[in-house]
Amino acid sequence: MYKKRSDQMEYRNLGKTGLKVGVIGVGTEYLNRQPRDTVVSVVQKAIENGVNYIDLVFSLPEYLDNFGAALKGYREKAILACHLGSAEKNGQYRKTRNVKECNEVFLKMLSKLGIEYADIVNIHFVKTEKQYKEVISCGIMDLAHQLKQEGKARFVGMSTHDPLTAIQAAETGTVDVIMIQVNVANNAMPHRDEMLSVCAREGVGIVAMKPFAGGKLLQKNKTVNIAAYQTGWKSLKKKIPPVITPVQCISYTLSQVGVCTVVPGVSSGEELDAALAFLEATDKEKDFSGLLENFKEYITGECVYCNHCLPCPSRIDIGQTIRLLDTAQQGVTLNIQDIYNALDAKASECVECGACVERCPFEVDVMSKMRQAVALFEKK
Repeated sequence: MYKKRSDQMEYRNLGKTGLKVGVIGVGTEYLNRQPRDTVVSVVQKAIENGVNYIDLVFSLPEYLDNFGAALKGYREKAILACHLGSAEKNGQYRKTRNVKECNEVFLKMLSKLGIEYADIVNIHFVKTEKQYKEVISCGIMDLAHQLKQEGKARFVGMSTHDPLTAIQAAETGTVDVIMIQVNVANNAMPHRDEMLSVCAREGVGIVAMKPFAGGKLLQKNKTVNIAAYQTGWKSLKKKIPPVITPVQCISYTLSQVGVCTVVPGVSSGEELDAALAFLEATDKEKDFSGLLENFKEYITGECVYCNHCLPCPSRIDIGQTIRLLDTAQQGVTLNIQDIYNALDAKASECVECGACVERCPFEVDVMSKMRQAVALFEKK
């Protein structure tokens, strides 16, 4: 048995959409490749606890089948954001800007999920102001609004890591919702607060992703590198305070102007519980004031395992490989080595084509990371 917190959930207006969203939502990136039972359990537990905003980032068949199963009997209680431009090839995520493909993938996504419409059609990962202009000129924005007119979506959203791009979208009135990183690590990020104020002024709902900076904010007493996409500027190298909690991180994010909901990525019921604990936390437990002085110095080039670099022609799971490399810096355990050995493609299969580096939004030297992984995990 677990304690239901649905009566404690706070709901906020999602901009001027008329939708009311729970302040705690769910990001689903880390539920990819989890067993169906896990996906069903986490999603249904979240909804039963008052969570209603669920971001569905992938179009991978197994991922969609699992969420389709999880949403049976729960669709009317959920506000679903489905990404337009998130595609797949040979089981790997990739980004596309082909209008015909985007439309076909989106409609297939609805079918796989067993739903007639998405609440938000979320234009996927618009990296820069230049890419925002390309999204408009290539027809992706028109497609999103066409899907809205056809009843396949209720509102148009956009995900980005760049506050200036978000400002442009909000001020031009092309989107109803912006999904962007907001966390204590980018407290000093240039243009971030301006972006939040502009969105609030224009009635554009803010969905805040990465409240824990990919989990790095929770690595107490460790010096970590928090990548550029967490700041929208440069990467941050900092020792994490000895006392920092998910509740404090969520409290900080929800305290920022214009933020409607926060969507921490969860991979288990336990991680969901850690986020839901915010709903019954005391004011003292929510107090994040002591954290802000810790996040003012920045570096560049750190991976956050997002896999925007895919697809890899050698089918390397780049994010997982670098995650294992980073995890093993204090020593290669048998468990870490076993996980690496089980990868479908090893780092040594990298042909150094450079495609991943071109796609990476965070200035990671991926090829160097692959060479390091070979040296660490593939010793003869």
